[in-house]
Amino acid sequence: MDSLPPLDEFDHRLLELLQRDASTTLTALGEAVGLSASAVQRRITRYRASGLLRQVGVLDARQLPHVTLASVLVAMEREGAKRHAAFTARMRAAPEVQQCYVLAGDWDYLVILATTSLAHCREVAERLFVDEGTIRRYETRMVFDVVKAGLQLPTRVAGRRRR
Repeated sequence: MDSLPPLDEFDHRLLELLQRDASTTLTALGEAVGLSASAVQRRITRYRASGLLRQVGVLDARQLPHVTLASVLVAMEREGAKRHAAFTARMRAAPEVQQCYVLAGDWDYLVILATTSLAHCREVAERLFVDEGTIRRYETRMVFDVVKAGLQLPTRVAGRRRR
């Protein structure tokens, strides 16, 4: 991966627009930010090469009635770099794990699962969270309804204003 130079105002606007609708044409993006389509393409290529822009194709779970979502809070038995590395590797490898966050406080991780049924969710939870003593406790909370599921991230540092 190439390293990404600091983002300028064009980058911030393009990234905001791409996060809202990644199917927007290069021409429309260019018109919205004041660049040519070829300049927009070069910037998008740079974002992909650096790993900043990873993939497109976000499905709406509300449109897929067979999808069962759950959030799982996980507390590790003992701290240790090897234990955490093994746990995070297991989370990265599991296709049902949509997101995994390291937390501060009483819980060590928040894991978001996407499964095909309640029974499948239970099987996945037992496979991922019942192990040889590295996990002290986990709590699963089933998602009844998706109120908002966004993936947009801020590109500007808080407090800085647009010019």
